[in-house]
Amino acid sequence: MNALAPITKPTLTRLYDLIEGFDDLLSERPVESAILARGGRLLADLIATDDWLPEAYATPSKERYQQYLLYRDPRSRFSVVSFVWGPGQATPVHDHRVWGLIGVLRGAELSERFAIDGEGALRKAGDVQVLERGTVDAVSPRIGDIHRVANAYDDRTSISIHIYGADIGAVDRFTYGRSGLKNPFVSGYAPLPALIA
Repeated sequence: MNALAPITKPTLTRLYDLIEGFDDLLSERPVESAILARGGRLLADLIATDDWLPEAYATPSKERYQQYLLYRDPRSRFSVVSFVWGPGQATPVHDHRVWGLIGVLRGAELSERFAIDGEGALRKAGDVQVLERGTVDAVSPRIGDIHRVANAYDDRTSISIHIYGADIGAVDRFTYGRSGLKNPFVSGYAPLPALIA
């Protein structure tokens, strides 16, 4: 008779390691390209193993994608968020106004980049990218900050972990219409306390 492997509770050690790594990195006051490169490796390490995210912060909603706050740096230098996409859910075209890293923990996402042309109109900036599990992508005003993201699947949940160079839930940002018309918004977070206070 084979014994079943014991079920263990998620451990937050990996998330604490990421937070400590970002704290150390940002304390050096590096240029953005170094933040994205080194920070991208820290995020890749976190999402390489999927055993740490508590179920409450991985729960989809039927109405819309969820943005759960995992950690907010006390000095607002960065925040860590889980994005939970129900089947077929997508964002509007939007910007961030700060650097950001996106790492796919479960499932897959579609990322479609946009830019504002010389006449102020919104235009596509490349092909749609499929971000598979384990993939890390980056955004920033310097390298391209406007995109639309969608769950690549219409029959299951996808989850990504995002790190932003601010408390992203409090940043004044914009969504974009086809003509480039900007609509202001502040995203806030799903109604759960920060996972790590």
